[in-house]
Amino acid sequence: MIAKHRNKLPQSGDRQFLTDEGLETWLSFHERLEIPLFAAFTILDSRQGRAALDRYMVKFGKTAVRQKMGFIMSTPTRRASSRWATELGITSATLKDMHQQAILYLHSLREGLETYTSPFVLNGVLGPREDGYNPNRQMCVIEASEYHAQQIEWFAEFAADMVSASTMTYVEEALGIAKAAKRGGMPSVISFTLETDGRLPSGQSLSDAIRQVDTETDETAAYFMINCGHPARFIDVLKEGGRWTKRIKGVRAKVSPTCHEVSDNAWQPDDRSPEYLASQYQELGQVLPNMTIMGGCCGTDHRHIGAIGAACANARTNRPANPCLQCRNAASASDL
Repeated sequence: MIAKHRNKLPQSGDRQFLTDEGLETWLSFHERLEIPLFAAFTILDSRQGRAALDRYMVKFGKTAVRQKMGFIMSTPTRRASSRWATELGITSATLKDMHQQAILYLHSLREGLETYTSPFVLNGVLGPREDGYNPNRQMCVIEASEYHAQQIEWFAEFAADMVSASTMTYVEEALGIAKAAKRGGMPSVISFTLETDGRLPSGQSLSDAIRQVDTETDETAAYFMINCGHPARFIDVLKEGGRWTKRIKGVRAKVSPTCHEVSDNAWQPDDRSPEYLASQYQELGQVLPNMTIMGGCCGTDHRHIGAIGAACANARTNRPANPCLQCRNAASASDL
């Protein structure tokens, strides 16, 4: 199979894209499904799980079409790597088959929803080997590259358009994924999760992490994202500015500004106003000049994504015209 949407990827232009929300929390809280080890790919084994995934994806796809935005369709594979499969008693052969099932499912769904004004991109999701907020053991770059290469090879074989590393907590694992994706010929995205102080769980600053990945890979990653953090956590960091902020094209924020531990142990998601979160995205758009990808994470749902998409589309329409060349050069010089 050959990926046919490579010329429609988010990095190929300035089209706006929506993403989904936090799949695992939605399945647990809204669908009341048991998700062992929070491994969402296991729902592919049941009729009930597939029906839930249909409802989930179709809502977001229709929202993107209605707002004439692109849609990044993500596979439910954040915990479909070998470490988690072993804990679940799933063999490598079965795991590969489930990757194929996930991608074929999204291919078929795309055919029924995609329009000319709303291209759908099939995104193969990679997650951290350890916990997405508090890694118990960190890998070196070589180990991380070897570990994640298997999934990347499957995504390439089954014709995903791109791969994304979600909830990255330390830079070595992100570097390993970027290097493995380059070897596998797959466009890659690195998405870091942030603590309440705007830093990675490892303690490294976001700016240093992005610069390190770019420096050590010759800017192999197509772009960077921030996920599973509330905008209040990191907007002040972004306001510091610099060239590194231009490498961030997307944000998938969670609803709650509380720490990961508090929100993860909550009985119910923190259901705050979709309009309020959308206003936070509008503010982010003022400090992230290349932000064209908007989505959600823990606690959000299709209402939040719809409000975010509408707010960001309106903000983009009302932006002033591009400045003259002299002004752009002056702005670029100020980043040095």
